[in-house]
Amino acid sequence: MTNIAQQIKEEAYRLGFEHVGFSKANFLEEEAPRLEQWLTNNYHGKMAYMENWFDKRLDPRLLVDDAKTVISLLLNYYPPQMQNMEAPQISKYAYGRDYHFVIKEKLKELLHFIQENVGDVNGRAFVDSAPVLDRAWAKKSGLGWIGKNGNLINTKSGSFYFIAELIIDLDLPTDAPIRDYCGTCTRCIDACPTEAIIAPKIVDGSKCISYFTIELKEQIPSSYKGKLDNWAFGCDTCQDVCPWNRFSKPTNEKDFIPHDNRLSWSREEWEEITEEVFKKVFQESPLGRAGYQKVKDNFKPL
Repeated sequence: MTNIAQQIKEEAYRLGFEHVGFSKANFLEEEAPRLEQWLTNNYHGKMAYMENWFDKRLDPRLLVDDAKTVISLLLNYYPPQMQNMEAPQISKYAYGRDYHFVIKEKLKELLHFIQENVGDVNGRAFVDSAPVLDRAWAKKSGLGWIGKNGNLINTKSGSFYFIAELIIDLDLPTDAPIRDYCGTCTRCIDACPTEAIIAPKIVDGSKCISYFTIELKEQIPSSYKGKLDNWAFGCDTCQDVCPWNRFSKPTNEKDFIPHDNRLSWSREEWEEITEEVFKKVFQESPLGRAGYQKVKDNFKPL
């Protein structure tokens, strides 16, 4: 299967993925107690969906019958142009088209390629919308290590990546994990505006700016007044300060690069945007999924 494994990787690279790795579709024994403790500590806040499908999050064989291999893939979203710093800040992953659309299309093509070249292969594509611990699988597949900020970090190109998976019933040679290269660095922990990184690799999601500006359906707690650092949708602080992201290179994925001038908008332009314009501009954007009112509320400084 070594030959087909290499062909799969080459096809993934052709589709635009920058890193690809394989791991056995087995029970995630190491992650089980960590996930249980994280939920017990209520670090998921009001993201109740995180409590669902506990077993499926840990065992891909419950998601795909007779699953043999998890193919983990990274797609770079680091932008060639940054947003106007005076405006309410949007996380870099949300600059362009919603990654769910972009990556799902690529994964369907990759699965079709496997079926054409191997035969009867069953599988499912996953992009951050199902009970899959994507960072754990990417780590097992040798694509990086889990940094102190909880993100997957790749030695060659940092952490500004979307992680996706194909779980298939085809047995493929696996890739070996790599070691942790964070060392004694604590820049991400020190820089977090809301002190959400409570210990290395442990993030209290209920304190994270991304949680407040995206997931939380109610008013942002007043106790966080003045702590959001101008972030209106998501937060990149812990990634921006990471030394490994000096290796980040602009994405080649055209869908992640806006085709309008939204990155140069002033604060006034963001605050005065109408619902009609918002829906037109952000129709297929992560901001569109959050909705006009949520995004507008986030623009109002606490």
